[in-house]
Amino acid sequence: MNDILPGEIETWQFLEVEARRIFGTYGFSEIRVPLVEKTELFCRSIGETTDIVEKEMYTFNDKSDNSLTLRPEGTAPVIRSFIQNKLHTKDPVAKLYYMGPMFRYERPQKGRYRQFHQIGAEVIGIEDPKIDAQVLTMLAHYFDAVGIKDVELQLNSLGCPECRPAYREALIGFLEARLNALCDDCRRRYRTNPLRVLDCKVPGCKEATIEAPSVLDHLCVGCDEHFNKVQGYLRNVGTPFTINARMVRGLDYYTKTTFEMVTNSLGSQNAVAAGGRYDGLIKDLGGPPLPGIGFAMGVERLVLMKGQGCVEPNRPDLFLAALGDEAACYAFGLMSSLQRRGLHAEMEYEGKSLKAQLRRADKLQARRVLIIGGDELARREAQLRTMESSSQETISLNGIEEFLLAGLTPAP
Repeated sequence: MNDILPGEIETWQFLEVEARRIFGTYGFSEIRVPLVEKTELFCRSIGETTDIVEKEMYTFNDKSDNSLTLRPEGTAPVIRSFIQNKLHTKDPVAKLYYMGPMFRYERPQKGRYRQFHQIGAEVIGIEDPKIDAQVLTMLAHYFDAVGIKDVELQLNSLGCPECRPAYREALIGFLEARLNALCDDCRRRYRTNPLRVLDCKVPGCKEATIEAPSVLDHLCVGCDEHFNKVQGYLRNVGTPFTINARMVRGLDYYTKTTFEMVTNSLGSQNAVAAGGRYDGLIKDLGGPPLPGIGFAMGVERLVLMKGQGCVEPNRPDLFLAALGDEAACYAFGLMSSLQRRGLHAEMEYEGKSLKAQLRRADKLQARRVLIIGGDELARREAQLRTMESSSQETISLNGIEEFLLAGLTPAP
């Protein structure tokens, strides 16, 4: 787990602001759900044979001996809230987004920590493939807006409960003939979760499954038609994509359309966003039989791709350098008044020399410095220095607030 420090947080804030702006354009509203849920929620939704449930969840019993889990992903808690609060009675369609920390006890890797952060979105109540295309287009729009170019949208379909069983059996039969080439994890789970073998990053498993049967060859008529329409709508709106028939998701609830945004910038763990349809999840968790689709982005990985320092730090519009107790008292009152009126102002509190105060202003990257001493205060004037050009002018303290507010633009 790691800290997010000043100098880094500005990039996080930028990514979050852009998510709120773009998702709002597509009609999404923010939802905030607890960090802790009943363990049963994740066992039922994610699947008891997934790596997340078997190995990675932070689970504990509370004082009433209830089993609780720090949320490892965001979709299941959002669906739980949707059901519990009967949001479908207010509107048959829900477009929701969330952002915040998730927790998984897994091996730390580039862009992934045991407390990590996601920005995600969910659409509930629409089965039409046009919404799949819109969600994917919104995701591509977001990456364009934040300036991340080295990404590729990859699509697949995992079928539905009608057609997936036949594919599972075909895949299990294929894997049984190659068990000796698989890693220990894949040999253990090839029957309970065979699709995950296709996603294994161990070189031997990747080589052994090169000729594995494709899920796209086993889709029923309805799933095949849905997948083809999604592709058609994406082409219609100009959202580029490629087909990756080996792509699977690590959660049991996915059906039909699945997708990832992948990059070549982060090594083998190359997915920076992923998601898909989960048409049976809401009913499985005790809600109405409504379809759903969503995605989540790993914020740490977005930050790595965006780069540090890409967002301007919160620079003071004005630094007040005061010399002497009387001037410091005046400067403090002026600073407080300017702050209340929306100007980012700072000062030195401990009566240091002018040289030390100017060094502090320079370190904070203040745009301008207002220098006030006892003599200047008696004459009702001050020196206003523009730091970038080192130019300086004498200004009157009469009407100083209005003068400064008119001449200085508050930092964004």
